[in-house]
Amino acid sequence: MTPEAQLEILARSCVDLHSQEELLEKLKEGRPLRIKYGADPSAPDLHLGHSVPLWRLRQFQDLGHTVVFIIGDFTGMIGDPSGKSKTRPMLTREQVEANARTYAEQLGKILDVDKCEVHYNSEWFSKMTTAEFLALASHYTVARMLERDDFALRMRDEVPISMLELMYPLVQAYDSVAIDSDIEIGGTDQLFNFLVARDIMRAYGKTPQCVMTWPLLVGLDGHVKMSKSLGNYVGITDEPNDMFGKLMSIPDETMPQYFRLLLGKEEQEVQEMREAMASGAVNPRNLKAELGRAIVGMYYDDAAAQAASDEFDHVFAAKQVPTDIAQVDVSEELEDGHMWIVQAAVVTGLAPTKGEARRLVRQGGVRLNDAVISDEMAQVEIHDGDVLNVGKRRFAQLRVK
Repeated sequence: MTPEAQLEILARSCVDLHSQEELLEKLKEGRPLRIKYGADPSAPDLHLGHSVPLWRLRQFQDLGHTVVFIIGDFTGMIGDPSGKSKTRPMLTREQVEANARTYAEQLGKILDVDKCEVHYNSEWFSKMTTAEFLALASHYTVARMLERDDFALRMRDEVPISMLELMYPLVQAYDSVAIDSDIEIGGTDQLFNFLVARDIMRAYGKTPQCVMTWPLLVGLDGHVKMSKSLGNYVGITDEPNDMFGKLMSIPDETMPQYFRLLLGKEEQEVQEMREAMASGAVNPRNLKAELGRAIVGMYYDDAAAQAASDEFDHVFAAKQVPTDIAQVDVSEELEDGHMWIVQAAVVTGLAPTKGEARRLVRQGGVRLNDAVISDEMAQVEIHDGDVLNVGKRRFAQLRVK
């Protein structure tokens, strides 16, 4: 494939590209380019938001380029300030290592891991002397660092900024020096960090990397970016039924972005989808089901996707209980055949804590045999075979000996 044809494929739906001319020149060199992607293991699960740049990495791989995946075990202990309005708590070494363990397996759902270079950035930072670290800091000014939107807003609002946070972009930038990065890709929230890396590479006598960013995927709430900490995410290792069910819950107006960023639909197709929904020519629910089947099929297979779709229809359209409903013996928790509704939600594992169970009861999210229980102090009568439903997708059948 010609360099020009590669550029057309790789830059599709890209928001920032610094610069197109530089990238074309690199492609014309006719060698495998080194494509950097870094992730701080602040949480152990990758979600569909992460998958947007990861599928672009797969495109680079398919064109013969080398993906260099950096697990930021060192930077993860600092915490990326991108998009943060306050200092993020530092992770311990144990937390970082525990979160990082599952990354390679999850990456294998998208990338050809055997063809990736995988590095922990502690490989070079653990060997860096204090003098070398100070030399790195000398290559950037405080004034330039405070141009960053996150920092500027915090300065305006008199919210503290730690010296550690000011160092983060420099530390991330040095990763590009250490691996001789040709291109770094990620979400638009990383643009500042990526551009700092270009300056730092020049300071170390390296050819600056090109920078490519893609839009941030909106979470299931339709308002802010997908995030595990906000609970508005779909994990790429979620079970098929959970993955499909979550995708069926997204707001209608969010759906076109998912088709574009996750399935690679062209902007013209996406616009036609918007118009068809607005005119009533197409039912948004049918489009969501199409989206759900496509995404489950990507991470599992077509059979799992169809089974998840059928199960969703069985539970939600036909208002039946799940075919694989968990059965929980609650005999020992009963008193005169009754049980506190909050305890029932926790004992069955449908709510993680009593506090969460109370909240769900108050919000009308707990049902017993399809009857809403809204009193958090309710002592409900339990019979063998009763069905407890917490939230939209969590069910348990209660067994009484």
